[in-house]
Amino acid sequence: MSITVLDGHALNPGDLSWAPLKALGDCAIFDRTPPERVIERSRDARILLTNKVVVSAAAMEQSPGLEYIGLLATGYDVVDVEAADRRGITVTNVPAYGTDSVAQMVFAHILNLCHHAAHHSNRVRQGAWSRSEDFCFWDHPLIELTGLIMGIVGLGRIGQATARLAAAFGMTVIASDVASPPSCPDFVRMVDLGTLFRQSDVISLHCPLTPDTHHMVNRERLKQMKPTAFLINTSRGPLVEEPALVEALNAGSLAGAGLDVLETEPPDLDCPLFTAPNCHITPHIAWATRSARQRLLSAAVDNVKAFLRIHPQNVVNHPARVV
Repeated sequence: MSITVLDGHALNPGDLSWAPLKALGDCAIFDRTPPERVIERSRDARILLTNKVVVSAAAMEQSPGLEYIGLLATGYDVVDVEAADRRGITVTNVPAYGTDSVAQMVFAHILNLCHHAAHHSNRVRQGAWSRSEDFCFWDHPLIELTGLIMGIVGLGRIGQATARLAAAFGMTVIASDVASPPSCPDFVRMVDLGTLFRQSDVISLHCPLTPDTHHMVNRERLKQMKPTAFLINTSRGPLVEEPALVEALNAGSLAGAGLDVLETEPPDLDCPLFTAPNCHITPHIAWATRSARQRLLSAAVDNVKAFLRIHPQNVVNHPARVV
């Protein structure tokens, strides 16, 4: 049994254990794999695990014993699924491992935009409070969430978890989704996308990246938003047309943005969003709490075990039967 992990560092930088995976067979675990070494490192694998490393048709063709590709993530766009289908290779993902962690990050960004806690802490250290003529000091508007409208685009697991947090803060919750969710909390009002962009004080994106959702937040959508509104994106960077967002922030037609994902990751050093006013960016870490990563690793191992028992689970493709 040959198991290869192409990019294990993001999932496990050393605070988790690979032992449950190693118990299933001979493991080669690489922290990172550059594109030019994917074929070399995949060639002898029967089971291949990847997070963000692209597994192309060419890599599969050069790996005659490859039977299984496991995503160390929910998204599987890094795998040529059609090529896997043709070669009878099973592809699985790990859904739902980071639901609470991502929803938590949504509110980390929202609360930062409302209170600027780190900024005000730094201003205290700089002596601004000590020099104040009053018992208190602030130099950014402070915003209360109770009574504001939270708009959620995509009411899947993470969207619903975010909705529950919003309701706990006393916000009115509206949502839009291309498909009616199987269950919708009774405190959420479903609306069309235009209504959501026009009415919301905070908009949080929780939809997959598809041709239809690519740059869904564009100049036209941003013009529909209130100038006092905030945009939060912890989903996929390309959902947002970044030049249009920079323009809106620079023009003051949008009050602020909290982004955990960008179109290019890592971003260029001269990314225009870095200097846009009230734009706060975290480095794609909403998913990365230790609890979420442990769930991800455990679920990935369970997926491999299920495959070895010939009862695969969380399969995202339709592998052709190889006779």
